[in-house]
Amino acid sequence: MSTPYQQQATYQQHGAPAGTYSSPIPVRSAHLGDALASEWTKIRSVRSTMWTLGVMIVLMIGLGVLAAVAASASEADLGDQSPLFLGFYGVLLGSICVVTLGVLTIASEFGTGMIRTTLTACPGRARVLAAKALVFFVLVFTLTTVLAGLVGALQNSIVTTGRESTGEEWFRATVGVGLFVAVLGLLALAIGTIIRHSAGAITIMIGVMLLPLVAAMFMFSEALKDVQRALLDYAIPSLLIAFYSEAALTDTGPTGWTPLWILIGVTAVAMAGAFFSLQKRDV
Repeated sequence: MSTPYQQQATYQQHGAPAGTYSSPIPVRSAHLGDALASEWTKIRSVRSTMWTLGVMIVLMIGLGVLAAVAASASEADLGDQSPLFLGFYGVLLGSICVVTLGVLTIASEFGTGMIRTTLTACPGRARVLAAKALVFFVLVFTLTTVLAGLVGALQNSIVTTGRESTGEEWFRATVGVGLFVAVLGLLALAIGTIIRHSAGAITIMIGVMLLPLVAAMFMFSEALKDVQRALLDYAIPSLLIAFYSEAALTDTGPTGWTPLWILIGVTAVAMAGAFFSLQKRDV
């Protein structure tokens, strides 16, 4: 039996460095597909996804059906509104769950230090953030759109008053709402990347969603009328309600698909800041 020294001499005689190993598995550079597979595995295996999206499902279906039952039992006259309008309440509260998940998708890794492992496995920081954003967006958009469609169908079957919903209203109340909520979640992901603290980023996002509307309610001074109107026009609930109604919350508020473009613009700026922050700051 040959000794380790004899084996080393044999390796060196054949021209191979001593102590090296050639893997039979082909080695290639990582690409975006690998990052997407990794992020999909993460987001579907952590408990925060199950809890946040589970609560979202309960809120959207529960509040949507409850509002429809209440409207039907009271025989309320919806007037010119379609029953789809009743889905607004569940989506508004459900979006808080999406915001929470958006922050946790990346901020939790900073909190546990797992981000170091992630960036060691995939040194391309922009690629990591892009993969997180894509996986998160597709998941939230798909789930929200399906739930909004299901709730809308239940509401139309329960409520007999009001006018029949048009195809455009169905599209805005399902696909439009799904896009709006998913982009709002991306904004939360960007804030989580910049803040790097779960509780702090979630608090900021809830403030962004609710504080403008609450603050506007307490602006009684005539000097603050313009500020109050701006807050009422562009608060997140005001932008969301435009997908359920032809009219905005106020006479001057954005309508149609304009709220989505506004949110996309704000989110694009926040994501650019998140990419810059992740590239330049140490982890």
